[in-house]
Amino acid sequence: MTPQPQPQQTNIYAHPHYVVRRKVFKLFGGAFHVYGPDGQVVMYSKQKAFKLKEDIRLYTGEDMQVELLRISARQMIDFSAAYDVVDPIQNVRVGALRRKGLKSVLKDEWVILDAYEREVGLIQEDSWVMATVRRFLTNIIPQSYTVSLGGTPIAVYKQNFNPFVYKLRLDFSRDPQFYLDRRLGLAAGILLAAVEGRQG
Repeated sequence: MTPQPQPQQTNIYAHPHYVVRRKVFKLFGGAFHVYGPDGQVVMYSKQKAFKLKEDIRLYTGEDMQVELLRISARQMIDFSAAYDVVDPIQNVRVGALRRKGLKSVLKDEWVILDAYEREVGLIQEDSWVMATVRRFLTNIIPQSYTVSLGGTPIAVYKQNFNPFVYKLRLDFSRDPQFYLDRRLGLAAGILLAAVEGRQG
């Protein structure tokens, strides 16, 4: 199936680059800031601590007045958890992201599903060797992911190493036609910061 360009409802989703930032040491929950290429906050999320079932709400800013996206786990967190991505403004389910179970123990892999539960893409950590080194020898090597649709790389996510702040750079510049719905692309970046970020 050939991917089709996705309609973008607001210029929040029109940028080629974003940065997801999360404070590493935060005792009671976590806060995420998503920055556009001009350094301005385009999304904000405040997570509650000790939740068994992930439920992430993304807002336009720290006032949390306008909810843009909702990322909800279908079950309690496990190795093959699936997360539904919902756009509350348009009141539609955009798609889902599913972790590839035990395969992700050594090398992270996520499946991108569209609104009809069809597999349309894949998110893969850079290499088995580097992933193994990160998990078992050191956590100071930043993670890097390739996002592919139909086997074609269309985005890259790269972590910047910082012992106090987790930063993930999202580069969608290879996808100017918006074949990947940016709402799913940004949700994936947030999930990697929230779920994978806890591993490092």
